[in-house]
Amino acid sequence: MNMVTRVTAEGADGEAAPAAARLRRLPLWQKGALLLVPLGIAAAGVSVATGEPTVAAPPPPPMVTVATPLVRDVAEWDEHIGRFEASRSVEVRPRVSGAVIGVHFTDGAMVRAGQLLFTIDPRPFAAALAEARAGLGAAQSDIELARTDLGRALRLREVDAVSQSDVDRIRARLRSGEAALAAAQARVRARALDLEFTRVTAPIGGRISDTRVDAGNLVGAGEGNGATLLTTINAVDPIHFTFEGSEALFLKMKRAQQGGGRGARVDIRLQDETEYRWSGRLDFTDNLVDPRSGTIRGRAVLSNPGRFLTPGMFGNMRLATGKAAPAILVPDSAIGTDQARKVALVVGPKNMVEQREVALGPIVGGLRVVRSGLGPNDRVIVSGIQLAMPGTPVRIERGRIAPAAAVAGPGTAAPTSGEATLAR
Repeated sequence: MNMVTRVTAEGADGEAAPAAARLRRLPLWQKGALLLVPLGIAAAGVSVATGEPTVAAPPPPPMVTVATPLVRDVAEWDEHIGRFEASRSVEVRPRVSGAVIGVHFTDGAMVRAGQLLFTIDPRPFAAALAEARAGLGAAQSDIELARTDLGRALRLREVDAVSQSDVDRIRARLRSGEAALAAAQARVRARALDLEFTRVTAPIGGRISDTRVDAGNLVGAGEGNGATLLTTINAVDPIHFTFEGSEALFLKMKRAQQGGGRGARVDIRLQDETEYRWSGRLDFTDNLVDPRSGTIRGRAVLSNPGRFLTPGMFGNMRLATGKAAPAILVPDSAIGTDQARKVALVVGPKNMVEQREVALGPIVGGLRVVRSGLGPNDRVIVSGIQLAMPGTPVRIERGRIAPAAAVAGPGTAAPTSGEATLAR
């Protein structure tokens, strides 16, 4: 049934009156109804008479932000945790027994090599030295007498005044006197050393610990740890940093040494620091890889002119894995996950979205290193990723990728297994 009918009006003579004249005579509400009905029909479907369904217009493609990857030279590092150690460490022990009568240093101070630290009562050793010198004088007198007797016997032997056996006995007494003289001289040197050892001096320069023995106490000499421990001295400039590295690190060091390269550079930060402000060189790897853990002990040496670094402190060390090389960097938020794969979305020809599988590296400057899967000219979606679907078109606006500014100052940062820095 056709619901669209023609509106007509009849005049007094039975003929149809003009529609305009009829509309003028209708009430106001009827005029509004006649106008709204056609508009409603048009909004409902336009083609009611034909019975065709209404088709909605498709939405526009989503808007995304794209940018080409940042290409910068990046130096990659391996991260290790280790401990600072003194480059040299000495336990100060007495070499003679006696009573300590003087302590000549301040606990924890820096001392130089040869500086007097302790004084042990020297009087017994001075007396022993005097006794040894007296024995030396007696030995010298005996040998002089023996030489005189031998000369006299040789002259008498020329006229057969003495027998040859008497000459031989005098000559033997001379040799015995010479041996006694040498022994007396050795005793004098030994007693002089004992007297010298009553002044305990610093064998190396460095930071000294506190005194373990106060003045007035008796100390004993001995072999090794049998002697009384007086104090310890640690050399802290330069200072060592020791750590456990993998077998791969050992191989890397060997390759570098074969190529004539210097020790790899290391940077270290302390537990309350966020920046790697301490620099040094790897100078030693042990001669054995631990077969149980597959690790090897390594050591770096650092300059420590201010003596701030102290043996026993922990630190996070990063070790350069090679020379700086160009790398592709994108925001870490531009990387998605497809099951076990890491993927990135790029905009291809005709603004169609494509999905790329990528291999990732460390984060540097707030950006993720992409080892493979992206090229320097790819248009990577960096914003609006949730609106883009592979195989669908998008509208694009241009963006720019830039590294984040470094945050300076002390703070607590958790160690990572590896990282990289932008090459300067």
